[in-house]
Amino acid sequence: VNHCLWIRSAGGALEKITRILSVIDPTVESQPGLERAAWLAEATGAELELLVCYYNEYLSGDRLFDSPSLENARAEVIANQQQHLEELAEPLRKRGILVKTSANWDHPLYEGIVRQAVESGANIVFKDTHHHDAVTRAFLSHTDWNLIRTCPAPLWLVKPLPCQEKPVFLAAVDPMNQHDKPAALDDEILKVAKKFADSLDGETYAFHSYDPQIAVATATANAYIPVSLPFDEIEEQMREEHEKRFREVINFHDIDSDHAILAAGVTHEELPRVAKEIKAAVVIMGAVARNRWKRLFIGATAERTLEHLPCDLLIVKPDWFQTPVDLEKHEAA
Repeated sequence: VNHCLWIRSAGGALEKITRILSVIDPTVESQPGLERAAWLAEATGAELELLVCYYNEYLSGDRLFDSPSLENARAEVIANQQQHLEELAEPLRKRGILVKTSANWDHPLYEGIVRQAVESGANIVFKDTHHHDAVTRAFLSHTDWNLIRTCPAPLWLVKPLPCQEKPVFLAAVDPMNQHDKPAALDDEILKVAKKFADSLDGETYAFHSYDPQIAVATATANAYIPVSLPFDEIEEQMREEHEKRFREVINFHDIDSDHAILAAGVTHEELPRVAKEIKAAVVIMGAVARNRWKRLFIGATAERTLEHLPCDLLIVKPDWFQTPVDLEKHEAA
């Protein structure tokens, strides 16, 4: 039975998931991102689009001049990629999934993915992460980080792990609104987590962490708290404040208290630990990139966390987000 799954688009509208975009890496045989995208398409009845963005500077005509022979070479390469996508699509179609394929000449890769996602009206984008042999460790590529920064649709980065029968979705929130992250984004993260869990017969957990060392430093710097106050009392006061705000958020979204995890420690250590402990299938986080400087927030806060997660990662954007990628023209044109 197909379940209707609704998710909020970058434009702010609540949309049913009807179009899923899966980015295919033509250089490898294993396609965990495609497997996960097909799993969701099968569960929701959504259309699945397979995408290859290909570019070769030696065939681009940029170095000297373009020519009919180079045009023919490009057309042949794209035709071969299209045929490969059709081979991947055929067994999925036999499973009853509606599949279309797109092979594009585009560069850089992340911009090509964003352009296709917008053009096709994709509600969600799936992509493999680059990984080593150890399945618990993945290394996000330059393309992954740029997609986190620029992709307007929710971005599901996939580890080479099997799909869970009853997937656990772990929503990482920041109710103290640190790093200029808008409170509405926490609401969006939790809504998305619950929508997926409800539609896929899974569970929703909420996570928030705070660093006691930073809490003490912050507290002692505030005039309303006496510097002479013992550190353990300062830590307890800060914990109570974080817990109060965290409880307000989870209560608003009807998250069970035993599914709400408040951890004392740094996020890049606590979030992977909790994800492993509860056997999370997906961690859901928000990404904010208002301008060039906001890229530092994504890198500094998330980099040490994301690459140590033992599961998939789903990135959502605030409803005001607009991609900085030029949708009309590109380098490879």
